Amino acid sequence: MSEKFERHRQPWRADEIQKLHTLAKKGMALKAIAKALTRSEESVKDRAKLDGLNIAKLR
Repeated sequence: MSEKFERHRQPWRADEIQKLHTLAKKGMALKAIAKALTRSEESVKDRAKLDGLNIAKLR
């Protein structure tokens, strides 16, 4: 059931961080944000925590 992420361990680009902030502020769920950014949920969660963002758990 695990998905393969081709961008494993790639650094975050400025445009991705901007998109993360935008989606998080809209109240989008973690899973949806991860899919939109083609990143793992864990990666998105870690970056959001680093930036002090709150992400909806489930919707």
